[in-house]
Amino acid sequence: MQAGFRTGVMVLMVASLLWGASISWAGDRGMQLLQQQCVSCHNLAGPAPATLSELWQRKGPDLFYAGNKYRQAWLESWLQQPKRIRPAGMFYIDHIKPGTKRDVIDPSTLSGHVKLKADDAKAVAAALVQLKGNTKLIKAETHRADISPGPLGEMMFDKIYGCMACHEIEPGYGGLSGPELYTAGKRLQPEFMLSYIRSPQAWDPKIWMPNKHVPDDNMQKLVNYIIALSEENFDE
Repeated sequence: MQAGFRTGVMVLMVASLLWGASISWAGDRGMQLLQQQCVSCHNLAGPAPATLSELWQRKGPDLFYAGNKYRQAWLESWLQQPKRIRPAGMFYIDHIKPGTKRDVIDPSTLSGHVKLKADDAKAVAAALVQLKGNTKLIKAETHRADISPGPLGEMMFDKIYGCMACHEIEPGYGGLSGPELYTAGKRLQPEFMLSYIRSPQAWDPKIWMPNKHVPDDNMQKLVNYIIALSEENFDE
């Protein structure tokens, strides 16, 4: 009986070591891929741009806090089948042209994101979640999933705080100058959303997203509204 127990324990220990080693290997390989293929467009080391000139040179989102921002499962899936998150790219005015009624996006100015094979995507996702700049901002937040957004959540998003002026809440419906938010509940950690709404400039000092000074309860409702949007699976 004791011999069998010891054998079981040994098997679990070996499995644990192998699992840990595989995660470490994936992270190391993923970081190599990031350095080889991603560093030209993404900031992996920080800090965020401190001047407008530096901000204007940004080609892709900063990733030095990716582990505090993104969900690993979403990263792994998206890297294999990337879909545009920012309808008009990083900077709206760089990718628009006059239309008959208003400015429209000029797709010829936009480039797609590289696709990764499944094993490469897994390795890169494992590496990205190890990048956790600004952890202190995340630790200051507590997500309350029990606070229902109700009808007020959508009203706050659309009207009270004017979020829809810059963000789409479904394909083709909403603003274009910011990232779409109908998949944000799948890709972003709720604590990051809370922290970013609380103070966008704490994450990105020169970003144009305004601080609306949203009360805590309303922030919870906004985040839970965004999470509920993602459950409608507009991206499928």
